[in-house]
Amino acid sequence: MQDCKVSAGGIELGRSNCVSAIAFRGDVSGLPNQDFEILALPLLDPLYNFARWLCGDADEARDLVQETFAKALKGFASFRQRTNFRAWMFTILRNTFLTSRTGLEWRRTEQEDEENFEESAVTHDTPEIALIRRADTEMMQQAIATLPLAFREVLLLVDIEEMRYQEVAGVLRIPVGTVMSRLSRARKQLREYIVVTLGVKHEM
Repeated sequence: MQDCKVSAGGIELGRSNCVSAIAFRGDVSGLPNQDFEILALPLLDPLYNFARWLCGDADEARDLVQETFAKALKGFASFRQRTNFRAWMFTILRNTFLTSRTGLEWRRTEQEDEENFEESAVTHDTPEIALIRRADTEMMQQAIATLPLAFREVLLLVDIEEMRYQEVAGVLRIPVGTVMSRLSRARKQLREYIVVTLGVKHEM
């Protein structure tokens, strides 16, 4: 089975996790609201990919996406036209995850305390990105999997889905500064993982 590919900020990652989403496309196509279907179906694979990384289980990810589509379709009449539909869908997915068994366990055990972390500006042209470009797909997936979920979801939304910081802040319901600090820490941890794996000497 061939990996889907995504390129973000010069990074190309295999989307092997998203391929299984195709298997249940028929479960959400043919929706009664044609306008919703036109907007939502192109987001099926990105939503599944995000859900798969959040919960770590393919079956649970499929359930999360299906529940997200059901909730979004039910609430579509209240969706404000000319607002960000993609961010709205990702927000519903994450909120659905947070009320799931896996999400509740994460909220109890893995919330990050960032009060004493110095926020720093983040750009796409960083040493971390240069190292990431050298890493292969398997290494990147392993590196991302080691991140705390709070960092992983920010990294995925910014560097994979190419959302703006303001969009990510809205999806995660956190300040923009927190988005930037988590992204900075996530990239730093990725860099350290890849440096060790590649055996690259660097200055800390």
